[in-house]
Amino acid sequence: MAEKDIRELVKQAQEVSKNAYAPYSKFRVGCVLQSESGQVYSGCNIENISYGLTICAERAAVSKAISAEGSKFRVESVVIYTPTEMPITPCGACRQVLKEFGDNFEILSVCNSSEIIRTSIDKLLPNSPEIKFE
Repeated sequence: MAEKDIRELVKQAQEVSKNAYAPYSKFRVGCVLQSESGQVYSGCNIENISYGLTICAERAAVSKAISAEGSKFRVESVVIYTPTEMPITPCGACRQVLKEFGDNFEILSVCNSSEIIRTSIDKLLPNSPEIKFE
């Protein structure tokens, strides 16, 4: 990702985190996905009193992308923002869902400090098979 593109995607992730529905944890997360087609999709976490029904920001963004592009959607890059001092990476469930739609794409996790985690889905979910659909 080019530096200019990163700054814009981080800004979008910060903005969408403000829309999070997080009355229980107060932990707001914003996610922006860029697809291989060049489109950008955002999502925020949506909590539920039954924590198991909570939707993470990453899965909310994937849902928007699939709704727009259908099954041909493929992830190019992911930016995750949390208003914390340390950045976070996607949870296990989100790693699995993201991997379904791309191989070895970049994931950038940012927060309120200058700390950044720059990694890839293959590093976060090692030894996972490539998914090929006809």
